[in-house]
Amino acid sequence: MAIGVAMKGENTHYNGRMTSFVILSCAMAAMGGVIFGYDIGIAGGVTSMEPFLRKFFPEVYTRMKEDSTISNYCKFDSQLLTTFTSSLYIAGLVGTFFASWITRAFGRKSSILAGGAAFLGGAALGGAAVDVYMLILGRIMLGIGVGFANQSVPLYLSEMAPPQYRGAINNGFQFSIGIGALSAQLINFGTEKIRAGWGWRISLAMAAVPASILTLGAFFLPETPNSLIQQNNNHEKAKVMLQRVRGTTNVDAEFDDLVKASAISKTINSPFQKILQRKYRPQLVMAIAIPFFQQVTGINVIGFYAPLLFRTLGLGESASLMSAVVTGLVCTVSTFICMTVVDRVGRRALFLIGGIQMFISQMMVGGILAAGLGDHGGMSKGYAYLVLVLIAVYVAGFSWSWGPLGWLVPSEIFQLEIRSAGQSITVAVSFVFTFIVAQTFLSILCHFKSGIFFFFGGWVAVMTIFVHLLLPETKNMPIEKTEQVWKEHWFWKRIVGEKEEATADGK
Repeated sequence: MAIGVAMKGENTHYNGRMTSFVILSCAMAAMGGVIFGYDIGIAGGVTSMEPFLRKFFPEVYTRMKEDSTISNYCKFDSQLLTTFTSSLYIAGLVGTFFASWITRAFGRKSSILAGGAAFLGGAALGGAAVDVYMLILGRIMLGIGVGFANQSVPLYLSEMAPPQYRGAINNGFQFSIGIGALSAQLINFGTEKIRAGWGWRISLAMAAVPASILTLGAFFLPETPNSLIQQNNNHEKAKVMLQRVRGTTNVDAEFDDLVKASAISKTINSPFQKILQRKYRPQLVMAIAIPFFQQVTGINVIGFYAPLLFRTLGLGESASLMSAVVTGLVCTVSTFICMTVVDRVGRRALFLIGGIQMFISQMMVGGILAAGLGDHGGMSKGYAYLVLVLIAVYVAGFSWSWGPLGWLVPSEIFQLEIRSAGQSITVAVSFVFTFIVAQTFLSILCHFKSGIFFFFGGWVAVMTIFVHLLLPETKNMPIEKTEQVWKEHWFWKRIVGEKEEATADGK
């Protein structure tokens, strides 16, 4: 019933090829994803390091080392500890709305540059922290940078990429997040072995490396043709840029559509009010539902707290950090697989396959923990490593489906007049629920115990059904033409079909 639909209408195919200019520009912009991934991965590792816990969270360290009366599931339950992790996202929520205005008024490049500067400040504060307040302030600065990067980079990638490669290019953002997280986990594994106890400082300060590359590189990034038209109506410069990024002078069809879309967008004084209109209802629903479902998969539990989770299972500090490296490697490889197949297989198929894979693995992890890990005492090494394998299967399922597609699909479904608002809503919803999951997970783990995996697995089942019924296919469609899929979808055409559009035009 919910089969993906083919596009109708004119100019659905544009000329162009993948050029080295596009590859270099997108690779530089995707450094924003590397920093985001690094900030996700680094927190879980340093919070499992004993010198870090002794300095900033001594009560957690005491419970972990000395209090045998505390349940295995509750040893790391600390609101201050989770605030260190989650503050990144509440700051990102604030940052994304500033980023929306800057992206619309000054272009995608300016927003990326501002994000890079915030990343640099956050890395410096984190590496030099002398108390928990300075530590959290550094995370807040990083969060502001994440807000700017997550708002602007997916838009930049979608607008620069040729339509037939847009899925692969945009998934480069999620791939770069995976690279950043894996790098953080490897660095944590190495710095944990520094006996002087300051390895965590290196881990936090190393975020400055990709931040410097992004900030310096942003000065040389070209602006997208879409943005050039939208900002200053410079059609000549925009067309030259479009010819350069497409590698051909025959870009008239695509350029005409960009100009038309820009003309419509300039009549919109308030894109946040515009997106509430009935004809944008499907995009608004997806802008909220997709990032919400992405977070209630529970994936960021692994990203934030994998080493702590593996320590809960009874693995030592080094083994827990190495287990996090394994899951990070699985994430990166699986995301790369998605990049290579998404424009052939399509978005819907990957969403559905990944959802089924995540559901099965989460149910199995929950069952094993319920049977093999009590409140006290350890878990057998065999069971612990079986759980690690199942978590890796779960991470793989996420990383070739909801991970990259959770950013790709929202970035390609918004018309130009609502694009900055739509992307801001997507990022804001993502940050709100990432913050909630990060702030509450250790407490929920303490109370739900193994049931936490059944909880997240239930949400995976719901969102897989949602995709099957309500998400149309958008592969290989020009970004300015994706609105047509809603008019041909079995459900959404009742809301935004040709009849509804004619009624709206009549008003």
